[in-house]
Amino acid sequence: MAVTSSRSCSSSKAPCRVFLRTILCLLSLLILPSSATKVCQAFPPLKRNSINMGTTMVNAETFPRGGGGAAKISTTAPPPPLSSAISPALILKSFLKTIADARSHLAAAAAARAVSIFSMYPVDTIKTRMQMKQGDAFRLSGLYKGCAGSLIGQVPYGVLTFGSYEIYKQALLNKFPNTKPALIYALSAILGDVTGSGWLCPSEVMKQQLQAGLYPSMSEAIKGIWSKSGIAGFYQGFTGGLARDVPFRVAQLTTFEMTKSLYLKAKKGRTGDDTVALSAVEAAVCGAAAGSFSAAITNPLDRIKTLMMTDTTNAYGGSVVACASKILKDEGIGGLFAGVAPRVGYIAPSVCIFFVTYEFVQQKMQKKE
Repeated sequence: MAVTSSRSCSSSKAPCRVFLRTILCLLSLLILPSSATKVCQAFPPLKRNSINMGTTMVNAETFPRGGGGAAKISTTAPPPPLSSAISPALILKSFLKTIADARSHLAAAAAARAVSIFSMYPVDTIKTRMQMKQGDAFRLSGLYKGCAGSLIGQVPYGVLTFGSYEIYKQALLNKFPNTKPALIYALSAILGDVTGSGWLCPSEVMKQQLQAGLYPSMSEAIKGIWSKSGIAGFYQGFTGGLARDVPFRVAQLTTFEMTKSLYLKAKKGRTGDDTVALSAVEAAVCGAAAGSFSAAITNPLDRIKTLMMTDTTNAYGGSVVACASKILKDEGIGGLFAGVAPRVGYIAPSVCIFFVTYEFVQQKMQKKE
């Protein structure tokens, strides 16, 4: 019994160790003396409401599972670096400055994110039920269970991913000046997602266990998770979340670029104008298409993440590989695509709701200013 208990304890703490190692590795990108001093020096002030809807990262960060959007990147050359290495305090100062400079944009994005999540939450609940193979996935009772926890996690997550994205972007642009900016933006978005996952994971665990009917309320979920596994219980399935989110982000960025390129090529052929660009609405449509496709191809990873976060008896082994193996053994390849319809159907409406709400809030804020 002692051996079993020891193994269980070690297993329950594994997600926390993984998260801490991940964050330390990401922070090392910024604290290395060779590039650290350039981070604060290279931080140009962001113009409020200066949103470039035609750039890759703005659109990628606008869609669900990303941040709230990105401000236009300054082309001003950074001042010469200082001689001393950056400290964590200066990193935090740069992060807070980024958030403050983009507060108008982030406030609108936070409101838009909250509205889109609330509007489409029942679809997300149905998806979770289908992935858990519950009998009546479309039952009306409990469709909004866990919604408050999801909002508590998702809205600050958007701010955190945006702020960390800007810091990673500036650090990488200075460390690798000859690398294509598009690659830097993509990597920065992924690193921002990973950083934000530290905040998001606990709310996702509670949300999915409430959606699955494992607890009657958020307070009961918090008590139950804490009593069973302590803080580690709130990071159950953390690796599964990363295994879904990083491939989703890569697929989303790649598909968006391809969709945008094809659309612009057709638009140029139709108008004969070589200087055409995507309008904000066209960017949202391309983003919805890219997000829906990416959601479909990463559904197997989403189901693994769901089962890992709701597995209270360790039936799926506690790892991505063990969970995938059990699904394939018990259900075959089709089991990996359980819930794919509501997952795909969630993305496009979410993008549209986000876009409309974002524009409405931005306009209201600009009138007040």
